Amino acid sequence: MIIKVLGSGCANCNTLENRVKDVLQKHDFEASVEKITDFSVMMQYGLMGSPGLVINEKLVSSGKLLTHQQIIDLIKSNISV
Repeated sequence: MIIKVLGSGCANCNTLENRVKDVLQKHDFEASVEKITDFSVMMQYGLMGSPGLVINEKLVSSGKLLTHQQIIDLIKSNISV
């Protein structure tokens, strides 16, 4: 699984990245995490507000600072079977 955090590097973007890494570590999800700060790349995903979260090339959240539980739920719902 590939997870991308989209954002300019603001506090919320950094917090989301840290929460994603924390969730992956605590729940033994196998995934790589990438931080995307390039505006043109972010627009390719249709990002309307930051931070954004992409799981397996699908934008699953935009403009929200997700809780740990929300991140867990999004990961579980986007795991390839």
